[in-house]
Amino acid sequence: MVRFTTAALAAALAVAFGIPSVTQVQAQVPQGYPADYSKIVDAAKKEGKVVVYSTTDSASANALIQDFRKLYPGVTVEYSDLNSTELYNRFIAEAASGSGTGDVTWSSAMDLQVKLAADGYALTYDSPEIPSLPKWAVFKNQAFGTTYEPITFVYNKRLVPAEDVPQSHADFVKLLNAKPDFYKGKITAYDPERSGVGYLFVNQDVANWPQAWDLFKAFGKESIKLYTSAGAMMERVTSGEHLVAYGIFGSYALSRSHKDPNLGIVMPKDYTLVTSRVASISSKAKNPNAAKLFLDYILSKRGQEIIANKAELYSLRSDVTGEATLKKVEELIGDKARPVPINADLLEALNQTKRLAFLKKWQAAMKGQ
Repeated sequence: MVRFTTAALAAALAVAFGIPSVTQVQAQVPQGYPADYSKIVDAAKKEGKVVVYSTTDSASANALIQDFRKLYPGVTVEYSDLNSTELYNRFIAEAASGSGTGDVTWSSAMDLQVKLAADGYALTYDSPEIPSLPKWAVFKNQAFGTTYEPITFVYNKRLVPAEDVPQSHADFVKLLNAKPDFYKGKITAYDPERSGVGYLFVNQDVANWPQAWDLFKAFGKESIKLYTSAGAMMERVTSGEHLVAYGIFGSYALSRSHKDPNLGIVMPKDYTLVTSRVASISSKAKNPNAAKLFLDYILSKRGQEIIANKAELYSLRSDVTGEATLKKVEELIGDKARPVPINADLLEALNQTKRLAFLKKWQAAMKGQ
């Protein structure tokens, strides 16, 4: 006579009838998560997909998406790669139409993400990963930092003399004043009038460095070339069309430097802004459970290890090791790192009156005034 234990009988029934066993269900609940998290997993599988609007290019996000699919094979990821302003405008237009929105917004424009949360477009969610994140990286359990990205200078090693390479923001001003003819038309940066990220960067420069406008005026005198894409800037630096790019995500620069050893990277020694790609779940999400799975995944140690070591986006968690990590940035620049907190202060620069005044001053600086 054959005897079955309860567990063995459950397993046999699972095989016979295609029913997931207790062990199979529990295996999908990450270690340390509440036991009832399996309800979110099951609901996400019924939803069948998560729609993600992101400023992270598809090539960088691919490793994350593929691993998420392995972890949750019943959930498809519909991923749209947009620039920061386009993402915000698309989401707002969808919300206004009442036809539903993307499920997750994941953007490098931190201020625009906080605005979405402040305006009621973000779902409040007590992610099990919150205790593992820096306190400055969580806003009202609605907007979550996912990366720790230093904002760098990049330059062409072949064409920029070693003694010219600026090691600080003040060095950049000195360089442009000392060699105006050499660098005329050869400097590039984000356009704050057309790029949400660019607008965030220059506002943070002004907040962290009283002489920021001196640098911006020097840019104007040197006929700086402005873009909305970091990829376009680095392409032109490596080709020699431009020589130095100001305000480039360290993640993109690191990835590009592995393919092109002639691309040099500087984390400024006076201060290095550190920004984070901010993720939120839409309060109007059609697939809220799948959105929770995706958010928790990119915040988890597993997801963060891929962020650091495959996507090269710089991990936010202190328990992740590798070249593109919070630990590595701290080793390189110590207390010169200036993380931009995800909080309501970011909304101040978005005030329409202040924005117009800032951009008017920026336009004057671009004329060297």
